Amino acid sequence: MKIFQSRSFERKVKKFTTQEKNILDDEVKNIAENPTIGVEKKGDLRGVFVHKFKIKAIQYLLAYRFVGDDLELIMIGPHENYYRDLKSYIK
Repeated sequence: MKIFQSRSFERKVKKFTTQEKNILDDEVKNIAENPTIGVEKKGDLRGVFVHKFKIKAIQYLLAYRFVGDDLELIMIGPHENYYRDLKSYIK
């Protein structure tokens, strides 16, 4: 299984500190080992899974989907306006 990152995901992760990146890496490993850890969305976001986790006191949402056998990390961010931005990115 290969793991791909979208441009949006790369830009947001670039701003993270080393400690935050380590926590994110652990969460991505958890997703790769157990792909059903996230919740599949319905409607416009069908086929996209969202996994929630905390870094310090902030809850982050990580959107991902499967392309064949590979994993694509679409977007990461706090909950505020997350789904609106995710819909606009996917379309």
